[in-house]
Amino acid sequence: MNIHAKPNTRTGISVCPHDCPSACALEVELLDENTIGRVRGAKDNSYTLGVVCEKVARYSERIHHPERLLHPLKRVGQKGSGAFARITWDEAMTEIARRFLAIEEEHGSEAIWPYWYAGTMGFVMRDGIDRLTHAKNYSRMYGTFCIALSWPGYAAGTGAVRGVDAREMQKSDLIVVWGGNPVNTQVNVMTHVGLARKQRGAKLAVIDVYETGTMKQADHGYIVRPGTDGALACAVMHILFRDGHADWDYLRRHTDDPEGLRDHLASRTPEWAAGITGLAMEKIEELARLIGTTKRSFFRIGYGFSRSRNGAANMHAVTSIPAVTGAWKHEGGGALHSNSGMYKWNKALIAGRDMIRSGVRTLDQSRIGDVLCGNPVDLQGGSPVKALFIQNTNPVSVAPDQTKVKQGFAREDLFTVVHEQFLTETARYADIVLPATMLLEHDDLYQGGGHSHIMFGRKLVNPPGECRSNHDVICDLAARVGAEHEGFTLTPRQLIDRTLTDSKRRGLDELDAENWFDVQPDFETSHFLNGFAHPDGKYHFRADWKKAASVVSTMGTLGPWQDMPVFPDHWAVTEPATPETPFRLTTSPARTFLNSSFNETPGSRKREGGPSLQIHTDDLAALGAADGCRLRVGNARGEVILQARATSGVQRGVVIAEGIWPNEDHENGCGINTLTGADQPAPAGGGVFHDIAVWIRPA
Repeated sequence: MNIHAKPNTRTGISVCPHDCPSACALEVELLDENTIGRVRGAKDNSYTLGVVCEKVARYSERIHHPERLLHPLKRVGQKGSGAFARITWDEAMTEIARRFLAIEEEHGSEAIWPYWYAGTMGFVMRDGIDRLTHAKNYSRMYGTFCIALSWPGYAAGTGAVRGVDAREMQKSDLIVVWGGNPVNTQVNVMTHVGLARKQRGAKLAVIDVYETGTMKQADHGYIVRPGTDGALACAVMHILFRDGHADWDYLRRHTDDPEGLRDHLASRTPEWAAGITGLAMEKIEELARLIGTTKRSFFRIGYGFSRSRNGAANMHAVTSIPAVTGAWKHEGGGALHSNSGMYKWNKALIAGRDMIRSGVRTLDQSRIGDVLCGNPVDLQGGSPVKALFIQNTNPVSVAPDQTKVKQGFAREDLFTVVHEQFLTETARYADIVLPATMLLEHDDLYQGGGHSHIMFGRKLVNPPGECRSNHDVICDLAARVGAEHEGFTLTPRQLIDRTLTDSKRRGLDELDAENWFDVQPDFETSHFLNGFAHPDGKYHFRADWKKAASVVSTMGTLGPWQDMPVFPDHWAVTEPATPETPFRLTTSPARTFLNSSFNETPGSRKREGGPSLQIHTDDLAALGAADGCRLRVGNARGEVILQARATSGVQRGVVIAEGIWPNEDHENGCGINTLTGADQPAPAGGGVFHDIAVWIRPA
């Protein structure tokens, strides 16, 4: 759709598809039917407000990259070697179907595992793979990379995964960004923070494990040890009760057991929390005073601090703070983690949910290394996985416990198909590689997790070479392996229209005309003033972790969920620093990478510099090392080599590795997730990417 024109160019409206809560509305400069120029945020979208992150602004680098996959390939060398020969689409799809049908006949349908994630957030291109899974009774996948720890923690209190209108940050007097770095990951948050500062003199407080780009812009910054956010939250609430900042009228009307919480927190003093978090008592008192004396406090709660073994408990503790102050009552007050739970989609057509049959196993995405290495517990007593079909993710880079992941992918008896945009680490292990379209080369439907818009992402340019969309490939494969469902017969636009109307929304014609629908609920609903989403209508300080796990888990409760604290607390189950592994590592998002996306584009690679480790200057000196030197970082799972970046912006004993670089960019060919554990934390599993204990030595 053209919204304005200038000589020799047009501008089209689309949506950023990448794994980011912003899901930004875009204005794309179209140079011709095959070529784009500059990408900007859509000015008319009330959340995006014309702003987009620098990596997407340079999207022409990615969509027109000279190393983009353009043709189907078949492996001719060893797995992982990247040696392939070009073949035709018909040859590729014929071979895939032949192998899948043979594996199904010999080992059963569950021996085939379609494996995917959020490389695109578009419903048609992301979720269509599940339609094939359910139609054929292939092994299902439980996605645990991102939300499996945070959503149960948030819903334990509120009863739902939704919250305050993100644009209300403009009406806030204090914005508390806890466990997120929007300068790197959600730039639009900073737009609304900036408006609140300019128009209201609002203050920004940031809690994180290192001095992030967001903290550098904050009025108040608080650096804690990884996995200790629950202790800080409890101490803040202790002070709120102690100093008369708890809103007792709100608490008695809207929460389940405020007296029980107050009594529970009596021993969670600032002194107690200081010993756990490493944050000075004076700073804890300062944060509590800021929150307690500012009724319009908006808690923008991120994902980062939940990626620990105690992440769900930490999320519950942090989310409880605005319930104690009654901040939910005020415009510009309350909390937002994600609005994903408010949309209430009917995805029967897109994802084939009307074909789900009981008794088919579900495998944990984060456990792919153990699954492929034949762990009988992970395989649930069933057949080994003999075939993988992968879309929208790069597990041989981003999945935990990379040593096992690579061992599994190297199996000669494993038939692997990867549908991708670049020859990623995962694609190098494939038997068949298929070239995929990008966001501007197909139609799709999107929602904003961090805001409230349903959006239409249009096909604006032709795909290069022989690239095909996820939808086209899934439908072709379905026909060849005998999978039947109405969704395989429809175009993306038809699927979008039906999904909208099946979900009681207006149809695609109206969405196409308007670009996006704003579906934020009214003030009372967004602030839970009509009741929280539990049957009793109360915010729950007493967590029902089995119920909370059901918000995300398709595998039931996982991990030691019965040991989780009922009231908000510090749950000491993180991977401990020991004399053998004395440092605590988090693998935080880089500014110009997004997981393993964008780490192939020249602008992003130049900006990030190379695989590195932020380490306290005094820790570096104690190791007998210096800024810029090579460091060997390891634990029982393996080791990586990183360049030291001396900093004073972390606590001693804490180190930060920003961004996921390709394995080949590391000296020893091992990427950062070599060090990450793949165990299943309570109550619903999840990737513990920020909960790693390591040793460090000069290389």
